[in-house]
Amino acid sequence: MPIDPTLTFLPVRIAVLTVSDTRTIADDRSGDTLVARLIEAGHMLADRAIVRDDVDLIVARLHGWIDDPQIDCIITTGGTGVTGRDVTPEAIDRIADKRIDGFGELFRWLSYAKIGTSTVQSRACACVTRGTYIFALPGSTGAVKDGWDGILREQLDSRHRPCNFVELMPRLLER
Repeated sequence: MPIDPTLTFLPVRIAVLTVSDTRTIADDRSGDTLVARLIEAGHMLADRAIVRDDVDLIVARLHGWIDDPQIDCIITTGGTGVTGRDVTPEAIDRIADKRIDGFGELFRWLSYAKIGTSTVQSRACACVTRGTYIFALPGSTGAVKDGWDGILREQLDSRHRPCNFVELMPRLLER
């Protein structure tokens, strides 16, 4: 879709959360990939953390960032599969005000072109909570690239037409 060069780019303040029982900042390749891409696109890394695959820990971290006025958007990586330890969607279900169902659907459609039917094992999802966007991507670097390059890079660009998530930010708390 087109970028309208007559419009002003508005950087988004993004927090990155890696959900993993085994990764550290030193070996978090998917988190590094996501951070590099969002900075390259002109956005600001507002914060970064790693938490274990535990619903309560994920929810606590998300609430802290949602309540921080310096964070507009949260992108998580990891914990979206179907094993017993994969609980990121359950954490998001606990806090979601409004689900963005099309995000997961589009992610799986894009992913299908690369990994075929294995994409059905992904529970990528998104929501808005108290005016903050939250996008949950799988933990592989390929999935992070698919989610950022195929969806988020455009939807988090205020110049993207015909519409984008950024232009809706001032209205997310409307009643």
